[in-house]
Amino acid sequence: MTIAAWLEQFSAALENRNIDCALVLFGTPAYWRDMVAFTWNIHTAEGADAIETMLRSQLDQTAPRNWQIDGSVNASPEGFDEAWLTFETAIGEGKAHVRLKDGKAYTLLTTLTALRDHPTATDRNRPRGQSHGAARGRQHWHEIRAEAKARIGREHDPYVVIIGGGQGGMSLGARLGHLGVPYIILETNARAGDSWRNRYPSLCLHDPVWYDHMPFIPFPPDWPVFTPRDRMADWLEMYARVMDLNYWTSSRCAEARYDDAAGVWDITIDRAGETVKTRAAHLVFATGMSGYPHVPEFPGQEDFEGLQVHSSAYPGGREFAGRRAVVIGSNTSAHDIAADLWENGADVTMLQRSGTLVTQSETVMECLLGALYSEDALARGIDTETADFAGTTWPHRVLEERHKQICATMKARDRDLHDRLRAAGFILDFGPDETGLAMKSIRQGGGFYINVGASELIADGDVKLRSGIGISRFSRDHVVLSDGSSVVADMIVYATGYRSMNEFVADIVGRDVAERVGRCWGVGSGIEKDPGPWEGELRNMWKPTGQDGLWFQGGNLAQSRHFSRFLALQLKARHVGLPTPVFAPPVQTEGIADRTAPALPGKADVNEVEPAQ
Repeated sequence: MTIAAWLEQFSAALENRNIDCALVLFGTPAYWRDMVAFTWNIHTAEGADAIETMLRSQLDQTAPRNWQIDGSVNASPEGFDEAWLTFETAIGEGKAHVRLKDGKAYTLLTTLTALRDHPTATDRNRPRGQSHGAARGRQHWHEIRAEAKARIGREHDPYVVIIGGGQGGMSLGARLGHLGVPYIILETNARAGDSWRNRYPSLCLHDPVWYDHMPFIPFPPDWPVFTPRDRMADWLEMYARVMDLNYWTSSRCAEARYDDAAGVWDITIDRAGETVKTRAAHLVFATGMSGYPHVPEFPGQEDFEGLQVHSSAYPGGREFAGRRAVVIGSNTSAHDIAADLWENGADVTMLQRSGTLVTQSETVMECLLGALYSEDALARGIDTETADFAGTTWPHRVLEERHKQICATMKARDRDLHDRLRAAGFILDFGPDETGLAMKSIRQGGGFYINVGASELIADGDVKLRSGIGISRFSRDHVVLSDGSSVVADMIVYATGYRSMNEFVADIVGRDVAERVGRCWGVGSGIEKDPGPWEGELRNMWKPTGQDGLWFQGGNLAQSRHFSRFLALQLKARHVGLPTPVFAPPVQTEGIADRTAPALPGKADVNEVEPAQ
C-alpha cells in the first residue's frame, strides 16, 4: 500500500471514529508517538492495544481531519516508505510523520504546532510597535514596556513563573511571550548569562553550533562551531534583551505552595533582598536536569589542608600553577578541568572510579548529528526546525536498537583513541547494552566525555590517571586510595556531578509535592541510574506531572529549543480555557530517598550528571 492510499484510509477511519479500521493500518510492532496533539501529553503508545486505548480515550475530543502529505514520499535505506504530513484537530494544526513497512504503519509521530485561534505574534501577526501619528502626552514604546514589566508580579499576577534563567527558561519565556501568556523568569545571578560567565574560562559548548540555536534567533553565520563560555554568556544576555523577556535577575524563588481550592501557586520571591509575593497558575522548573552540587563524603576530609572545591565553583586554573591537583570524576567537567589545570602548569591526577564513554568530537558530528545539524544538512534544505522534528520521529524503544548500531560505528571510528586510553588504564563504558552516547544522555543525563583535547593528555600521561580504585580517606596532604597507595595533593576538585533535581524541588514546593511528582529524566530503561518501570518518554519533562500546575523545562540547547514549543502550547491552551484532556497520567514512582543513589566512598561516580549546556 502506498502512503497516499494508507493516509486516505487512515484519515477516513479517524473522521468516522472507526477505531478498528484505523488499527488494521498499523503493523506489528507499531509505535505512535504523540506530542500534545492527541494526548495533551508527550506519550508513546507501543503496540495495537496501547494505540487502541489512546484512541478510544482521545479521538472524539481531538477530532482530527484534513490529513495531507507534505512534500515528497521517500524510501529509506532501511526499507521504509516515509513522508511528512499535516493535519488539523478541533483546536489546532499539526505536523506528523509516518513510516510504512509492507504497507502498514511502523512509526507515526503526531505533534501540535499551533492553536488555531491563538497564533504566535510573529510574521503577519507581529506587533505594530510604535504607533504613527502625533498625540499630546502619549507614552512611547519603551515607556509602555517598562511600565508593563514593572507591574507584572506586583500589581498583576503572572500566569506562569519560570524558575531558572538559562537557555531553558529563556526559550520557554520567548515562546510564551509570542503567545501572549504573562510570565516571569527568575534568575538568581546578577546578569543573564552569569551561569556561564561565572564558571571556569575554558568552558565551551561541546555540541556544534548547528545544534545549539535558540528559538526565533539563530546564531549568525560566522558564529564559531564550538561556542566559548563568554560568547555564550553574552549571547544569552543579548537574547534576554532582544526578545524583551520578563526577566528578573538577582531573584530567587524562596517558597511556593499550591492552593488546591484556587488552583494557583502562592509564591515568595527574594528579589535582590526585597520580598515579593505573587500568585501564578503554573510553576516551571527550568533549572537544567540536576539539583544541588554533589560532594561525596570521605573520612579525613576535615583534615585535608589544601583547597577543596566542587566543579561548579571551580574558578579556572590560572591561580593554581605548580599545584598538585586531584580531580575526582571522569565525565565532561572532570576532563575539562583536568585539561585546564594542566594548561596552567598544575600537576594533575584524575581519579576515575567508574567507566566513562569517550568519543571524538568529529565522530559525534559525523555519526550522530551531521545528517541533521551541519552545513551539509543545510545545503540539503534541512533547516533547524526540520531537523528538530526529524530527530523525534523515532520512539525511544526503537532508538535503543538503532543506537547499538551507531555506537558500534562510532567505536570503530574511535578505535585508535580508545586503544591509547585503555593502555593508560582508562576504563571505557558504552552502556550495559552498548547503546552509546545518545542513550546515556537520555537515560542518565551524563556518563560521557566528547573529546576536545583532554583525552590526549590522559593517553600521553600528561594528566596522570588512577582508575578502577576507590578512595579510602584523606590525610593532611594526601588522598589515600583503597589499595593502600596514595596521591600527594594540595587541591582537590570534586567533578562528581549533581544530586537529583527532586531535592531542589522539595526545598521550594515541599517534600510531599516532590514525592508525588517523582524523578525527572530517564525513560525507565531499567539500567543503573534509570530504574523502571518503562515509560517510553523522558520522565516529567515538558509535560503534565503528578502535581497540577507544576512543570519541568530542561535539557541541552536543542532540547530546550524544540520541546519548549510543546510546553508553551500546553500552557497557552490552559491560559485561554481550551479543553486539555491529558491521556496517560504520570507513572507514580518511589520516594525521593530511593531515587538518589547513595554516596558510596570509593565506588561509582554518584549521579555524575553534567549541567545542561
